Amino acid sequence: MSAQGFTRIVAVAFATCAVLASPAHAQTLKSGTVSLVVPFAAGGPSDVAGRILAQGLQEVLGQTVVVENPVGGGGTVGSLRVSRGTPDGSAFVLGNNGTHSWSQSLYKNPPYDTNKDFTALGLAVESPRVIIVPKDMPANTLQEFIAYIKANQDSIQFASAGAGSASHVSCILLNAMLGVNVTHVPYRGLGPAMQDLIAGRVQYICDSVSTSKPQIEGGQVKAIATTGLKRSPALPAIPTAKEQGLDFDVLTWQGLFLAKDTPPPVVKQLSAAFSKALDLPSVRARFEPIGEEIPAADRRTPEYFSKFVAGEIARWSGPIKASGVTVE
Repeated sequence: MSAQGFTRIVAVAFATCAVLASPAHAQTLKSGTVSLVVPFAAGGPSDVAGRILAQGLQEVLGQTVVVENPVGGGGTVGSLRVSRGTPDGSAFVLGNNGTHSWSQSLYKNPPYDTNKDFTALGLAVESPRVIIVPKDMPANTLQEFIAYIKANQDSIQFASAGAGSASHVSCILLNAMLGVNVTHVPYRGLGPAMQDLIAGRVQYICDSVSTSKPQIEGGQVKAIATTGLKRSPALPAIPTAKEQGLDFDVLTWQGLFLAKDTPPPVVKQLSAAFSKALDLPSVRARFEPIGEEIPAADRRTPEYFSKFVAGEIARWSGPIKASGVTVE
């Protein structure tokens, strides 16, 4: 080969490398439909939050964002599906305490390892739980509720959106603190659980503010206490458990997770879009009235969320195991 031919080959090789390394060829989110998996039934608190987020993300990304609701396993079925999906950012799951923190201690054999099997994208919203009861229960304060539960624990039931869900574990932790053993009735979502509470077939739910607020304000159910460190702006008349003498605070958080090994450029792109979506006035206007608080921008990053979730797993491991409750 002549020196001139060799020089030409080297030049082509360098040019090819330069093109491949250029920003235009960096990995980015594929065009087309994006799936936001909400692993709970339609109409529940996660579904409400997911649809608000989907609207914001669709506006920012300029791509169709479809909400899917594969239910089962307290949210672990849908979460597992995303963890095993293609790591290209085309699908993410809206996880919460139950699916990505409490599940790690509650299940005898967790279906996934949250820290290893997902790429954390960002913390979306936080809110307290609210303890609600049928409107005709003879208890109006937390102390009266505690007395009623202790006196009737053998004959009453509490409801949840499913074994391992945030509504389930919140009540498990409450029951453990009160020293009671109450039968758990799991439902396929908080919608049907609420209907049975209104009918008096179950006696309490550790519900989300977003889904219980209409029934509370409509007088269909009675709110006993919220479980945050401060009163919920959405239910300012309802005192916290701490105000009523019980040192019990449980916040429900929700955030987005991608499949593990999602390329960093895709994660960066989606993280920016996610944070921008949360700042949209239309998104904030829908979250704030239902008691969902959007965290500051520095708490929405993948780096923060990854550490936050790991800390939540460690924080609740002891109390959950001490409760003695497990899920197969």
